[in-house]
Amino acid sequence: MFGRSKPVVFDPYGSRASRRLIPNWLWLLLFGATIGAGALFYVQQKLMPPRLSAEESSQLRKDFDSARQESSRLTAELAQANHKLDEALAKHDRLSAELTASHRDLARQRDNVEGLLAALPPDPRGGIVEIRAARFKVGGDTLGYDVVFSRAGAQGPPFAGVLQLVVAGKTAGGTETTIALEPADVKVGQYEIAHGSMPMRDGFVPRQVTIRVLDRLGGKLFGMRVINMN
Repeated sequence: MFGRSKPVVFDPYGSRASRRLIPNWLWLLLFGATIGAGALFYVQQKLMPPRLSAEESSQLRKDFDSARQESSRLTAELAQANHKLDEALAKHDRLSAELTASHRDLARQRDNVEGLLAALPPDPRGGIVEIRAARFKVGGDTLGYDVVFSRAGAQGPPFAGVLQLVVAGKTAGGTETTIALEPADVKVGQYEIAHGSMPMRDGFVPRQVTIRVLDRLGGKLFGMRVINMN
């Protein structure tokens, strides 16, 4: 009624031998590690740059530190240069604003002068160069002058000539005489205001001044006016 039983084999060393066998997964792990190590060695020796020695590594570190210091120095110089550039731009803007303001003031002054010239009486004698007004002041043995000239419809370059003052008056001894003072260069565009002073004889008392404008000393007369001194 019971089935056929199997025989039992007694092997006292079999189980011990089976425990001594290395499993396949361990072989695969050892084989993979060997292959990986060989591949790493090949890559390091053949494909990657050669490894540096201790001395080369130290020199490379020094070069890196030197380059970093140089970079810091250049960065500081760049910041300083940018600061100077900002200051120069600010100064340029300030000077530009001042120049613009000066141009406005100059234009306003020109308008004022032109308005004053328009209010001055015309030169009775006319002429190419008109003598619109004159003022004289005696200071010791010199005669100071302020003379206003104008040229109607002035075109082209300014008129360049000489201004000569011929003064009538009395000498220190009371003798009536006329003296011609040293000429002065003058240029007249649309208008010109000449200022200056000329020496006279000691003790001479001027009474009347004749203003002459010539193209050169002793040359052609372009304007003349007689002014009595008070």
